[in-house]
Amino acid sequence: MRCMVMVKATDDSEAGVMPSEKDLAEMGAFNEELVNAGVMLDGGGLHPTNKGVRISYDGGSATVTDGPFTETKELVAGYWVWEVGSMEEAVEWARRIPFNHGEGVEIRPFFEPEDFGESYTEEMQERDAALDKKIQEQQGS
Repeated sequence: MRCMVMVKATDDSEAGVMPSEKDLAEMGAFNEELVNAGVMLDGGGLHPTNKGVRISYDGGSATVTDGPFTETKELVAGYWVWEVGSMEEAVEWARRIPFNHGEGVEIRPFFEPEDFGESYTEEMQERDAALDKKIQEQQGS
């Protein structure tokens, strides 16, 4: 099961406060454990929302809103993509994240092809497989 682990923003992350050397070392060690266990597929931190935009769509038009955005508790400051055997395993890994500044995470599984049922035709599956292959080739994988 692939899942996204979204790190919730804090007042500090939204203010652009960078992690300390100690925080970076602890997170680096945790990420190394994830990689060595074959769990971590990707991950990264995000700049504060004052460097971002939101785009909303209505009736065929797109509206762009510049950051910053309010409601810090609803914002994402970083993420991981993990491959785990179950949600329970993801929770066990998440319990070990070395956060100590009020951060929190949300874990959500990715949709897998079988989740779409008959609507996800063989033609669509072949198209998506070709796109996946092209992405891997572009990244040199």
